[in-house]
Parts: sequence; structure tokens; C-alpha cells
Amino acid sequence: MKRSLIHLVAGALFLSIASAAWAGDTIPKASWKRPLGLPLENPGITRVAGDIDDGYWQGVPVGGFGAGTFSRSYRGDFARWHIKAGVHKYEPVYANQFAMFQQSEGDAQGTAQVLMTGHPASKELSSWQWDYPVGAGDYYALYPKAWFDYKSDKFPAHVVLEQFSPILPDNYRESSYPVAVYRWHADNPTNRTVTVSVLLSWTNMSGWFRTFTRDFNGTPNQGNHNDFRSEPLVNAGTIKGIVFDRNRADTSPNEWDGQFVIAALDSPGVEVTYQTTFQASGDGKAVWAPFSKDGRLANDGKSWVSDKEKLAGAIALRFTLKPGEKKVIPMVLAWDFPVVQFGEGRKWNRRYTDFYGATGENAWAIAKDGLLHAADWSDEVDKWQAPYINDESRPLWYRGMLFNELYALTDGGTFWGRQAGSDRKALASFALLECFDYAYYGTLDVRFYASLPLLKFWPDIDKQVLREFADTVPKEWPEQGLWVWKTEQTGEPVTHKRKKKGAVPHDLGVPEGDPFIAVNEPGWQDTNDWKDLNSKFVLMVYRDYVLTGRTDTAFLRETWPAVKDAIEYLRQFDHGDGIPENSGYPDQTYDSWVVRGVSAYSGGLWLAALRAGEETARILGDPSTAEEYHTLFLKGQKTYISQLWNGEYFRYDTNSEFKDAIQADQLAGQWYANLTGLGDIVPHEMQLSTMKKIFAFNVMKFGSGEMGAANGMGADGSILSSNEQAKEVWVGTTLGFAGILMSEGLKDEAYKTTWGLYHVIYETKGYWFRTPEAWDITGNFRAGMYMRPTAIWALEMTPRRTN
Repeated sequence: MKRSLIHLVAGALFLSIASAAWAGDTIPKASWKRPLGLPLENPGITRVAGDIDDGYWQGVPVGGFGAGTFSRSYRGDFARWHIKAGVHKYEPVYANQFAMFQQSEGDAQGTAQVLMTGHPASKELSSWQWDYPVGAGDYYALYPKAWFDYKSDKFPAHVVLEQFSPILPDNYRESSYPVAVYRWHADNPTNRTVTVSVLLSWTNMSGWFRTFTRDFNGTPNQGNHNDFRSEPLVNAGTIKGIVFDRNRADTSPNEWDGQFVIAALDSPGVEVTYQTTFQASGDGKAVWAPFSKDGRLANDGKSWVSDKEKLAGAIALRFTLKPGEKKVIPMVLAWDFPVVQFGEGRKWNRRYTDFYGATGENAWAIAKDGLLHAADWSDEVDKWQAPYINDESRPLWYRGMLFNELYALTDGGTFWGRQAGSDRKALASFALLECFDYAYYGTLDVRFYASLPLLKFWPDIDKQVLREFADTVPKEWPEQGLWVWKTEQTGEPVTHKRKKKGAVPHDLGVPEGDPFIAVNEPGWQDTNDWKDLNSKFVLMVYRDYVLTGRTDTAFLRETWPAVKDAIEYLRQFDHGDGIPENSGYPDQTYDSWVVRGVSAYSGGLWLAALRAGEETARILGDPSTAEEYHTLFLKGQKTYISQLWNGEYFRYDTNSEFKDAIQADQLAGQWYANLTGLGDIVPHEMQLSTMKKIFAFNVMKFGSGEMGAANGMGADGSILSSNEQAKEVWVGTTLGFAGILMSEGLKDEAYKTTWGLYHVIYETKGYWFRTPEAWDITGNFRAGMYMRPTAIWALEMTPRRTN
């Protein structure tokens, strides 16, 4: 899209000043809603000592794919920071705030208030008016947007803050940007003119994101400095803001070198004032004294270089509203930390540097684009979401959950970039992080569920991830690593080869290692012999071909050698009956739940993978391989049914203590067959019987049907309390089950199952924007901010059965 700068600015100004699409009228009904700052009674807590549990003060994050992200909670503080790749930090930074001033014409004085329902624990910024009233307005969330609807009776004008980053479908540019847009929607319902001013203050955090710790203890401020900057635009006012930077040793930035910028557009009817520098740990009078007087700052451009003291700066935009008038005015916050340096020292450049460069000095240019495109980006987000959130055939709660669970695609530690100095024409590497507690990039057994919306809305990214996995399949990493689970079982150190030839890796590496180069990080299990990874890889390759229109045969051909290797590798575990057998340890995604012999989960995935391999062979003109896989499928199917079918469902496995258990995820292979049009892996009547059994037992007999699907239930309807994972609900696998229910037309059961998850996450336990992998019957959780719950798109993407 090519438009002149003048046209862009004029459009932005028109939409900003005169738009009738005021947020108070247009916040989608599907948005999740909660009163500002309202505490939650009896929230869920982690069940695992040492796991991250920051509590329920969370909110919609900002930041693009791989750009680094952070979030402002629904009480109004900026507290969660994912700027350093793969590292989670949670700590409110109190000088990072929004505040508002309002004064009606004729009143002797106005009201100034920090827009946070709390205050610092120490005496910092003591001159500021803290403690915005709890419940004086509402928070709305529909990722990538959030709205803060302020309704304090001390403010005559009604103001709503709209927040978002340009996360846009089929967009591989703006969706990578490190920018947050804050559009202030103001409406004057009174009969007097009202002056409104909104303030954004920010701490100079340059240099703070250099450790793997979960807080900011010991972060350096030495050498930080703030600089006021302005840039006139032709016939359209002036961008004014503050650049937060630091002194650097040379022109090549380190990972912790970079900038933040806060900026707004000074234009007719909108006055932007500023305080370039103040001490973030001081009393804050340099900001609050002038702002609380008339909504202006002192236009103080004084700057100095920090000698360890924390520096902050602020801008305020001030405007008037006549009676009945509405205005929409943007502010932006941008950041530029271009380098990612993983634990073993290799440097990468983030994806957005393809458009802005990698000097770490381009936050101003990013902020400028944010201001100029704010209205257009907002409209594009709305157009994307509209067909889903306005479809009244779907429950309202579900429509909001569809988008709110997408937060993990950017905020879950996602990486997108390329090695420093590499060819920019090559596709960038991308990976979701499993979670911050289990910090593996691209975890394949989990992305089998989690990658559905990535494929739907950013298919080029998903295919590139699978190409990277395909490239590793024929390779070996011979170094030895500790097998932690086996070591615990035996009491002696047990090691294993990092990766065997033919094995699809569990992951693409870890942030503290050398990801994308050294894959399959050793750890809890020896994943070389897992029975689900290779099948899932085969299925995802075929899925990406089918669901992007069945036209990209080049992708199939490129990955075909790895697909064949993956299938052949698994055949070593086939003891002659046409189906690989599990090896008596947790050798699949349920990595603490022992499986022995033929199993419903891994066996079903194998059968579906054979069908996918067969169809791929036919597409690529390899009839002999197609026939080979078809023959093997028929043999394996016969074994699978004869050894596992008990007349109601497929038993967990043939030889473990859990052999008669009802596993909620036993139809995962059939789900993918439905997803990709592969047909019946097992007879249709067996599928329906199994679905009804799982719904009746794993869903309805667990937590009164209000918590999702328990992974395992006893044949007598009892919870399998002897195994940690069997007795849990997993959000993502429950959603896979809901997807196959939906495809069979069992809509009520699908929504009931999914509503149980919604009920726990958004109504009772406070897991919003930190959705965990699992919870037990108490509702307490394990592994927050997990990537698998994005599988909610299974309900949208699994097609309805037609025969």
C-alpha cells in the first residue's frame, strides 16, 4: 500500500479528531470484561514449587511477533516483561504510568489522578495522586486489543483508552513491530466545555534486560539518558516525544542496548507538553505539580547521564471538548532492542530489523509509524475479528476466548529473527516457547495443538517452522545429556544421545543454549524414542498443505524426505503387528504418564500419519510408497482395534497399570484425520461411542462438568489420582477433543467442554493471559503462560463431517 505522507497524516488526524467510531460505543460485546482493579477471591495458585505464579494482576500484552512484549494489568500497572527472548520478568515499574487531568469550564481547579488502582509500596512518586477507585470503570479484552473504560465521578468527560499492537492476519511486516498504540476516546456528555489531558510517564529501562532472572534486581542504570525530540510533519503538526537511550561502547549493539520512545502528535486542538527527565525514585513533583495544575508539563528539556539513579520522563497531550463533542487521539510507545543473544553467545537480529535496521536507534521511526497508522491498524484488527465475534451462532463467551487465547503467540516468549549477518533474503527462523517454566523453543508435541491459529492466519511462518524441523530429521547430535526422569527412577545418572538420526526433535533448543543450531535439548525425558513426535511431524506437514489450499506441492516435496525418514524411524518399535509399541516409560507428550505396549494415543497418531504419508506419496507421484503405507495402515488398524477396543472406547494401552483408563486425548489421530480429510482411522461408530464416553466420564464426572476434560478417568468413573498428569485437565488437549466433537456435529458437547475451561480461566481462578497447561480438581495449576491453549481454534478449523 503506497500512500503519500501527507495523505497518511491527514487521514490519521481526521480519524483522531473527528471520528464517530468512539470506543465507548464500539467495544465488542465479545470482549472479556472485569471491573478495573477488582480483586479476585480464591484465585488459583501453582501446585509446583518454583513455577512462575505472579497472580491474577494481568492484562493484554503489546508487541509484535518476536519483538519483545510487555503488558499493563487491569489495575493499571505495567508489570510483566518479556523483552529478553525467552525470559519472564514480573515487577511493577511505578514510574511507568498513565494519568489524567480534567477540568470543566468555570471550575476553579481540575482533578488529576494516576490511572492505577494502587500505589507504590515505598515513598517513590509520593506527590502523585494514586489509588484510582476500584470498580470506577471496566477493563475489556479482545486480543490484540484492550480497553480501559474510566468512569470516575470526579471526571466530567467520559474517557476510554484503547490499546493494541498491529497483530494482523497474513501480515508479515507490521505484525513484527515493537510498538504499542494507545488511542484516547473522549466524550463530553455535559453542558460545559471540558479540558482533558492524559499523561504517559516512562522509566528509562535501557540496559535492564540482560539477565535470565525473573525480576529487575541489580539492573544497571549507569549511562542512561533521556532526550526530547520533535519532528515537524508537512501541514500536519509536530511529533513530540522522549527517547530513552544509554551510552554504548560501540556502534554494534549488545542485546541490552536499545531504546524506548513515548510520543504523540502536537496538532491543531492538541497540545503536547513534556518533562524530559525526572528521578523515577524521587517524589515526582517535577511532573505532578504542573500537570495537576492545568494538565500541562513544564516543557523541560534538561537531560543528564545517569550515575546509577533511575531516570524517567513524561509527555502529556491536552485538548478541549465542547458539550457533546467526541475526539479520538493517539499516543504511542515504541521500543527497539534489535539483538537477541542466547545463552551460548550467538547473536540474532529480530524480524522487525528487516524494516528498520539493527542499530538499536530506530525507536523514533517505529513510534512515528505507529502514530501515522494508528487508525488504519485499529480498523484492520476490527475487520479481522468481525466475522468471528459477530457470529451469533456461537456463544458470546467463546467468541472472546477465541481471540484472547491468541496472546501466547506473541507474549509467550516467541522468537522471530535471523542470525546476525545472515542473508536477509532467507526466511527468518520462528518458534513459540512452550512456556517459561519449560523453556523449549518450538516444542513439537505441543505445537501439534498450539500451531493451528499460526497456520490459519500466518501460514508462511508455520511452514517455515516445519521446514526447520524437517532439516534436523536426518541429522545426529552425538553429545550425551542427562535423562532426568530415568535418573530419578534408578538413583543413578543415566544419559542419552542428544538426537538420533531419523528422530524428529522434541524442540529447536532453549534460550539459555544455542537454539536453532543445537536442537533437542536434553532434559526430563529421552525424546529420541518418543512415539508421538514423528507421527505429529508427518501430520503437521500434510495439514499445512491441505489447509492452505492443496496447492503448495513444493512444500510437500521439500519436506518429503524427512517425512519418509520419520515414518521409517518409528517402524523400529513395531514388533510385527503393524504398529509401534510404547516402551514402558512416558514416551509421548504425557511425559510423566507411563505407557506400555500398543496405546490409544500414540497408536492412533501413527495410523493417521500413515494415511497422511500415503496421500502425500500419491500427490508427489510415488505410488509404491503410497501402497506400502496403505498396507501398513490396514495391518496396524487391525491390531489397534483388536487390542484396544473394548466395546465402548479404546483402552489407554495394553500393558501398563492404566491399561483400562479412559484417555480424553485417545482420538487425537482421528481429530487430525478429520482436520485434513483423511477419512476414518477407525470405524465411525467406534469414534462416536468413544466421544460420548469421554464426554460422560472425563468431562461430566470431573468437577461437575465445569472444568474441562480430565486426561484420564477410571473405567468406574473415578479420578486416576495415582498419576500427576492423568488426574489433570490439560487445556490444549481438551480443546483438541472439543474440535473433534464439533466436527461430528456434537456442538452442545463441544461448547460445554470448552466452557468448563473458560469458567476456570476467566471466571473462577484468574488465569487470564497466563493460561496454564494444566490444573487438577482443586483448580490449582501447573505451567502458566503455556502455548497449547491456542488450540481453541480447533473448534473453528476442524471441518464438519459430511458423510
